[in-house]
Amino acid sequence: MANLKEIRNRITSIKSTMQITSAMKMVSAAKLKKAQDAITAMRPYSSKLTELLQSLSATLDSDAGGVYSTEREINKVLLVTITSNRGLCGGFNSSIIKETVKTINEKYNDAAVDLLTIGKKGNDILSKEYTVIENRSSIFDDLTFDNVAEIAEQLMDLYVDGSYDKIEIIYNRFKNAATQIPQVEQFLPIQPIEGDENVNSDYIFEPSKEEIILELIPKSLKTQLYKAIRDSFAAEHGARMTAMHKATDNATELRDDLLLTYNKARQAAITNEILEIVGGAEALNN
Repeated sequence: MANLKEIRNRITSIKSTMQITSAMKMVSAAKLKKAQDAITAMRPYSSKLTELLQSLSATLDSDAGGVYSTEREINKVLLVTITSNRGLCGGFNSSIIKETVKTINEKYNDAAVDLLTIGKKGNDILSKEYTVIENRSSIFDDLTFDNVAEIAEQLMDLYVDGSYDKIEIIYNRFKNAATQIPQVEQFLPIQPIEGDENVNSDYIFEPSKEEIILELIPKSLKTQLYKAIRDSFAAEHGARMTAMHKATDNATELRDDLLLTYNKARQAAITNEILEIVGGAEALNN
């Protein structure tokens, strides 16, 4: 059994760890509320805009609106992976890394795949095995629509000039503080809605349908990427808050166990001292 000084040092160390994890939990909880409100408010707008764009795209030929919706033979693919810049958030980053590797190996095994990483943690791991054309982790320093729009424009240019035949986004979708769902979402080409969900031909468009689609496409794609990054941002804080909550609980349990061990060791030491005193007194009496 460790001596009392060693146990005291471990208890002090664990208490310090508890203070850190508890503080990180509270910080993430505060940031999560703001990030959750932002993504919750944005989802209906993004979903409706994407639905409208897909419906309109399905009715247009490739010349009218279609540089962004033309299907090509898939020879080169670009995957946009969204992770975090910081760790201590459980399996948040590892789930995206695993999903990226799975997508490359199972879905695009016969194609050339490049990556554009958003988030230092994903870039540090994935860049060791795959080609990363650019790391845009600095976006989290100032997460605004305008800054994300620059990345979206870059992706659109890469698709239009034929550098890539398909672009997909891999990110964690925020469900709640304890649950993040890895998503693989097609960015380009735009997928039209199948079946009878397309826009009814009785609609009157003013200005023309072609003008509307050409105006909506860039805005919709920028919004789609911004929503994905916002989703990942909220999921990151949820994952970190949950991880720090569990870490604090585990540290509390370990501290209590060590306190019990310390008290038992202290009690045993006191008992031994009493026995030595009693034994010495009996020896003197004899």
